Amino acid sequence: MSQDASAFIDGLVFNDLGLIPVVVQQFDTKEVLMMAWMNSQAIEITLVSGAATYWSRSRNEFWVKGQTSGHTQRVVAMAKDCDQDTLLLTVDQQGSACHTGDRTCFDAAVIEVAE
Repeated sequence: MSQDASAFIDGLVFNDLGLIPVVVQQFDTKEVLMMAWMNSQAIEITLVSGAATYWSRSRNEFWVKGQTSGHTQRVVAMAKDCDQDTLLLTVDQQGSACHTGDRTCFDAAVIEVAE
């Protein structure tokens, strides 16, 4: 593991399954695309390869976004929040981000909150 990757991963707070939530955002439009999970190895792979790599809880394996669909995510930046328990992955999304074929996983009807 590179020194930079090791330093970034140091101090991250993972859940009891060794996972950390990742919010994924389009780098230029700032639209929120999806939410996924990573473990320390997925973070390292992502930082080294530049391809968004996640941990699939349902399949219990790594998955590189777009490897089968062609809808890839080139990583622009990765940031950790102030509590170090959530990551923000800024990407250049090619094609749809959601497995349903929608551009984002947050295309469902929005409920407005009253003031």
